[in-house]
Amino acid sequence: MTRSEFDDIRAHIDAEADHPGDLLKVARSLLSDLEDARMREATLRSYYLRLLTAARATVAAEAAGYPEPLAFLTDELAKRGQLPATDDEVNRILADARTAAALLACLEHQPAGATRGGPRTRRCGGTSRSLPR
Repeated sequence: MTRSEFDDIRAHIDAEADHPGDLLKVARSLLSDLEDARMREATLRSYYLRLLTAARATVAAEAAGYPEPLAFLTDELAKRGQLPATDDEVNRILADARTAAALLACLEHQPAGATRGGPRTRRCGGTSRSLPR
C-alpha cells in the first residue's frame, strides 16, 4: 500500500469519525490487503529461496567438477520462463546487469543518511484507494 493510500485512509477516518460502519469496512479492507501482501511476500520468499538454492548448487557443482554445473540454475530459470530466447534478449539482460551493478556501486559509496533535496517530500505512487462513502 502506498503512502498516499494511507493518507487517504487517515483523511477518511478523520472526516467520518462518527460513522463506525464505514470504519469497520476500512478495517476489513486493510486486513484483506495485509493478508494479500503477506501471501505475496511468502510467494516471493519461496521463489528467492529456490533461486538461491539453485545458485549455490551451481557454484558447488562447478567446484566439484560436474560436467554441467549450470544445470541447476538453468532448470530453475526455465521453470519461471526467465531464460533468454534471442540474442537481442541476451544483450538486453547483460546491459541491465551492468546498469544494476553500476547503480548498486553508486549507492554503496553514498554516505549513510544522505538525502537529496532536503526534507522528506511526499510521494504519490499510482491511483488512490477508493474508500466507502
